[in-house]
Amino acid sequence: MLEVLTGTGLAASAGLNAYIPLLTMGLLARYTDLVDLPGGWTWLGNGWVIAILAVLLAVEVVADKVPVVDHVNDVVQTVVRPTAGGLAFGAGSSAETVTVNDPASFFSSHQWVPVVTGVLVALGVHLLKSAARPVINATTAGVGAPVASTAEDATSVLMSVVAILLPVLVLVFLVALVAFVFWFRRRRADRREQRRAARAAGFRV
Repeated sequence: MLEVLTGTGLAASAGLNAYIPLLTMGLLARYTDLVDLPGGWTWLGNGWVIAILAVLLAVEVVADKVPVVDHVNDVVQTVVRPTAGGLAFGAGSSAETVTVNDPASFFSSHQWVPVVTGVLVALGVHLLKSAARPVINATTAGVGAPVASTAEDATSVLMSVVAILLPVLVLVFLVALVAFVFWFRRRRADRREQRRAARAAGFRV
């Protein structure tokens, strides 16, 4: 169960920012004893890989905070974030961490399952983020973009660390995510209703 929560947390983190969970795992594996990556994923702890991820993260952090540019970035990241989510889930659920001592016992026979699961989790979070950002930009005249992006980055960092150190808390994030989905759908429905009412009032005038 902890393997699933670790993988889910890392994949969800990738849905917000593709590079944060991969960089987190690489740094922890290289410089601490908190993560022991399995043979197929040791490349994440390579110094060059960590450097490349850090550069990509810097570009992503800047691009995601500029209105309009953030939308273009989200289009590009539609491929990148799910891919990173698959990698993060696969590596995280198959690694030995402070909370997961025998990952092979869970994903022993179907190694593709965690990767596909991570892709789907990250894609879902990414699509929600991509749908929410235009609404935030429109309602705040673009001012909300850097605020929302900073909050997303912070959540991604927190979720990556929590998924590795205390994966049970990933459940809290999942509950909050479901609550946000319902709130967001309700918000969009209310806005559509307000626009219909405004158009109807205009026609009557």
